[in-house]
Amino acid sequence: MVSRSYSNLLDLAYGGTPTLSQEKKRFPRVATVPGLLSEVEDDNCNSVSSDAPSSVSQERMIIVGNQLPLRAHQNTDDEGWCFSWDEDSLLLQLKDGLGEDVEVIYVGCLKEEVPPNEQDDVAQTLLETFKCVPAFLPPELFTKFYHGFCKQHLWPLFHYMLPLSPDLGGRFDRSLWQAYVSVNKIFADKVMEVINPDDDYVWVHDYHLMVLPTFLRKRFNRVKLGFFLHSPFPSSEIYRTLPVREELLRALLNSDLIGFHTFDYARHFLTCCSRMLGLSYQSKRGYIGLEYYGRTVSIKILPVGIHIGQLQSVLNLPETEAKVAELRNKFRGQTVMLGVDDMDIFKGISLKLLAMEQLLMQHTENTGQVVLVQIANPARGRGRDVEEVRSETYATVKRINNAFGRQGYDPVVLIDTPLQFYERIAYYVIAECCLVTAVRDGMNLIPYEYIICRQGNEKLDQTLGLNPLEPKRSMLVVSEFIGCSPSLSGAIRVNPWNIDAVADAMDSALILSEAEKQLRHEKHYRYVSTHDVAYWARSFLQDLERACGDHLRKRCWGIGFGLGFRVIAMDPNFRKLSVEHIVAAYKRTKNRAILLDYDSTLLLTSSLSTIPNVEAVGILNNLCRDPKNVVFLVSAKDRKTLTEWFSCCEKLGIAAENGYFIRPKHDADWETCISVPDFDWKQIAEPVMKLYTETTDGSAIETKESSLVWNYRDADPDFGFCQAKELLDHLESVLANEPVLVKSGQHIVEVKPQGVNKGLVAEHLLVTMKQKGMLPDFVLCIGDDRSDEDMFEVIMRATAGPYLSPVADVFACTVGQKCSKAKYYVEDRTEILRMLQVLANASEHASKIAPRPSNRAIIDRV
Repeated sequence: MVSRSYSNLLDLAYGGTPTLSQEKKRFPRVATVPGLLSEVEDDNCNSVSSDAPSSVSQERMIIVGNQLPLRAHQNTDDEGWCFSWDEDSLLLQLKDGLGEDVEVIYVGCLKEEVPPNEQDDVAQTLLETFKCVPAFLPPELFTKFYHGFCKQHLWPLFHYMLPLSPDLGGRFDRSLWQAYVSVNKIFADKVMEVINPDDDYVWVHDYHLMVLPTFLRKRFNRVKLGFFLHSPFPSSEIYRTLPVREELLRALLNSDLIGFHTFDYARHFLTCCSRMLGLSYQSKRGYIGLEYYGRTVSIKILPVGIHIGQLQSVLNLPETEAKVAELRNKFRGQTVMLGVDDMDIFKGISLKLLAMEQLLMQHTENTGQVVLVQIANPARGRGRDVEEVRSETYATVKRINNAFGRQGYDPVVLIDTPLQFYERIAYYVIAECCLVTAVRDGMNLIPYEYIICRQGNEKLDQTLGLNPLEPKRSMLVVSEFIGCSPSLSGAIRVNPWNIDAVADAMDSALILSEAEKQLRHEKHYRYVSTHDVAYWARSFLQDLERACGDHLRKRCWGIGFGLGFRVIAMDPNFRKLSVEHIVAAYKRTKNRAILLDYDSTLLLTSSLSTIPNVEAVGILNNLCRDPKNVVFLVSAKDRKTLTEWFSCCEKLGIAAENGYFIRPKHDADWETCISVPDFDWKQIAEPVMKLYTETTDGSAIETKESSLVWNYRDADPDFGFCQAKELLDHLESVLANEPVLVKSGQHIVEVKPQGVNKGLVAEHLLVTMKQKGMLPDFVLCIGDDRSDEDMFEVIMRATAGPYLSPVADVFACTVGQKCSKAKYYVEDRTEILRMLQVLANASEHASKIAPRPSNRAIIDRV
């Protein structure tokens, strides 16, 4: 049964009611509490923190993929279904790396359509016999989901094909997106039937289920969730064209660990998160992580491997030995080059054939000696582009064979009929070189399989007439644009679009010395044999356990609607500042110190203007009028600008240039917090900054009395960040002997005198109030960036010192949920203004109901 709360979530995602499969029966899965499972009602499923006691002690992994690792066919007597494991399925193979003590449950679709009246019985059988939970999708919904959104939108885009015309992937269709979300919701319901959220790990696979993490995270805030993308992840320039780009990114970020085959794919994902969501990543002790609402989303980079045991068992089959003997006789006296590809537009079959044609034209001696065997597997998708590839392939093969073939010799042998696995293995064994020229492919394990098969065994060596004691040899020509290319350092890498270069690589593979081929094979075999699918799965699970290690330590709750849902995770001592709490403390205290960072309190995020708005200035004035308050505004702006902007705030204390200048009230003189003998270092730093400004479009220099700031807020974020790192190193080098501090901030690099920071303002305020006999019993300090952490540190340290009342209420508050020395947070700047308005109203109300006391504000006594 699909709970109404999730239907509502889908409604919010795209404004309509999805068509979901209806299930009449729920099966007794593994329970999260003793007793029978009951239906999850709407009122109980919105943000469950999974506090129920666990009834399962064995570690479990729930593996979720588009298809179950099963083969299914209906019995000929029509008396039921017959199921068996699909040994070729990666989801089944990875089980070897999880350990015998890990129970594995699979969730996915069957390859065959099961009639609705048989679905309950089939589901029960699969759960009891195979520990598989099938997701039954209505045919129309499956077509829109798989052949629609997955194969018409995601798959082409992730392989760098833009829908520039209706013929190239098709225009974005909102109904297909709705079907995609609906299917992901059905998968989520199936996971919820079997999950024990406190103990189980969930591992979601590939682009078919990219929004599934959001549904699971909404139901179980602390779910231990990993996701692995088996396709490429495109560059930000390609990905940003997707209309639902942010929804997919945010859904993936509801995982604890996101895996990619290569660094390029991970880098593209991180760049998209930076450019579209404003998130930055950090690398710490070898691990890459994204901070997302208090949670650290880890990034895993490791290419998948192959199941070596399965290949070796097939190599030992008598059928394989017989097929190898047959092929040896068929191609006796000839050198076989092999290609194994799906018949789709990204596998580059036609480019490979053109390179073969070029090879025969340029090196006529290869005619009659070299054969290209091209195994063309059926395409996984469908459409006109598949038919065009097939037609072009047939035509090219025919042309080459007519031009270079002769009696008993065809330079290209095209095999487009299904082969048994052992038959394909036999072709690997006899091929001297394997060619993989895909123009874009997520991983492609064909080269790995080829390497293991070329290692062979004693029986195959005898069949081929080889000495078992001699080192084996192999050659690989691989495209630069496939995921396995970086791991095959001994392969000849090519740009598949460069036909001449591919032809030259094929020739090089043929003429390379035997010793060189042996060295390359040995290097590849050592890597492939040690980085198999079990190693990959074991490594992913270890990283997933590490990524989920602090789940129980943090407080979690969900916010947001639809696919914008996310979980906020925070340290138990870091909590949201309650207006009621601070107002109660405000009303009962008499000596209040209020420190406000200018950018975080008086500027709206949506505005480009840096000038304070009238409403904010009015609130400040109201706070300053209360004689119990001492209000200080702290800013990085220069003192001249701040004087002009706040000329109407007579009792407002201002700290300019991050605390270098301080003025306790409007008619007082500006003071400096520390003594600086000279600013000669500016003559060294400014020319360096100008150099980087000239080469970084969108950057600028802010010259202040006490500091120099290089600002790259309007520059390209990636290039600006790179230039900022270079500038920081450059300035630290040339200013090594100067009494200055070079530091980076939010889109800035700043040079300022040593010792200048906002913490000086907090110290000055607390010390001065104590000297005037006004020991603070209320402190509010608000800031939003790293420079404000100095204020928070001083305020929190003062709680144990003589500068605060023993019963003082201290509110160090940052903006947003992030790592901070503050103990409180608020969501945004609008919330700050509302809170300050409430405090100002409390002061105004108190002044009306009580006689006005003598003015004790420090700003009137300095």
